[in-house]
Amino acid sequence: MNDTSPANKSDRPDADRPAANTPVDGDDAQFAEDQTLSPDFVRSISEIIDNRDALGFEYLTKDLHPADIADLIGLLRLEERAVLVEMLGGAVAPDVLAELDDDLRTSVVAAMGPQRVARAVAELDTDDAAFVLEDLDEERRAEILAEVPLEERLVLRAALEHEEDTAGRLMQREFFATPGYWTVGQIIDRMRGAEELPEQFYEVFIVDPAFKPVGAVPLATLLKSSRDTVIEDIMTGGDLRKIPVTMDQEEVAYLFEQYNLISSPVIDASERLVGMITVDDVVEMVREETQEDMLALGGVEADTGLSDTVVETVRSRFSWLAVNLLTAIVASLVIALYDAALEQIVALAILMPIVASMGGNAGTQTLTVVVRSLATKDLTASNAARIITREALVGFTNGVIFAVIMGALAGAWYFYSGWGDQPDAVRLGLVVGIAMIINLFAAGLAGILVPIGLQRAGADPAVSSAVFVTTVTDVVGFFVFLGLAAAVLL
Repeated sequence: MNDTSPANKSDRPDADRPAANTPVDGDDAQFAEDQTLSPDFVRSISEIIDNRDALGFEYLTKDLHPADIADLIGLLRLEERAVLVEMLGGAVAPDVLAELDDDLRTSVVAAMGPQRVARAVAELDTDDAAFVLEDLDEERRAEILAEVPLEERLVLRAALEHEEDTAGRLMQREFFATPGYWTVGQIIDRMRGAEELPEQFYEVFIVDPAFKPVGAVPLATLLKSSRDTVIEDIMTGGDLRKIPVTMDQEEVAYLFEQYNLISSPVIDASERLVGMITVDDVVEMVREETQEDMLALGGVEADTGLSDTVVETVRSRFSWLAVNLLTAIVASLVIALYDAALEQIVALAILMPIVASMGGNAGTQTLTVVVRSLATKDLTASNAARIITREALVGFTNGVIFAVIMGALAGAWYFYSGWGDQPDAVRLGLVVGIAMIINLFAAGLAGILVPIGLQRAGADPAVSSAVFVTTVTDVVGFFVFLGLAAAVLL
């Protein structure tokens, strides 16, 4: 760990041994690796934090990957995280800071002083540094940037000027570019003598005199070529995918998946090379986007995390629950229209939730497939009509199948329960069956038309589709079922 409190480690006679409260048995060096984030290990870390034993924490976590340390911090209580940062001299290692989830990173950065954060940020690639700073308020961000060395500060300011969720924010500004007339030997010598190279890169970009990318050479191709080979003779330029800084990050992910890219140059409005995006950046972004869509489908804000307080969690979930309350009131008003039928035929109140829930589940199935297809661009304007027709037919077919099953069960149950004679039982079965067909048909249509409509309106189809689809299936299910029952049975 950088700048931790055991700076005077050499002055302590027990510097090379774990703390007395460290539960180490057998092979000490493998303890952290073998017990990574197990309950016993986390409890040991909590005890170390309670005792403010920085040396013990350093010993137990020295073999952990930064991502595992970040997960470990996430498993701690809020007050333990604050004590940990203080115990480590107010600093968290830069690579650990970059691995923290957004909500955790904000709380950890808040516990660190501006100088400590600035020192960590200066050691990160520009894309990771931007992620650390982007969620902070303007005042806090300005304090940290003021402590960053001028060169890195200018680079970070330029990165933060780009809109969130764009290629400009996702890219890293460290890359290796060369003119086309350089030889392989010159490039290798330059790499060996360069003081700063990207931490990870997979291709050398070839630029023209205006610094516009015209091709790329994979490092494997470079290393297999003779030293006197001119780089432009082995470059691939025709299929070079150049990404504008303004491109949405979901579009970037689509390009990487569609064309099996491992890295890609990023260009500005003048088509000059300003950065690169690598596949590891895209994998992390796809994970975050997937998590965000999953939360949105459930009506939960994207920045919600397990470390949030009760108040923060209530606030993040309240809005869509309020919307859901309004839609539930609409459905209840439909039921109220047929209160007389419910009073006369109690069986309707028992069967009514079945029709509605079947429609809701069918709509959710369609909705899930459609939202994913929109995100992956498998569903477009060119095939929308065909997919809408397919989903409607799927809903209708499932409706017919379950209409036969549920209609027969409802009629038999109504007759053998002694609530009505055989003709009434048959009519009730028909009502249930027809309502099932109509509601599942409507569910199929709503499950695809609602997200498509939201997307064309400029909204994220994952954010609110579920609430509207459920409303459609509830209202249609109640209205059709009770309406038919009132017309046929009364």
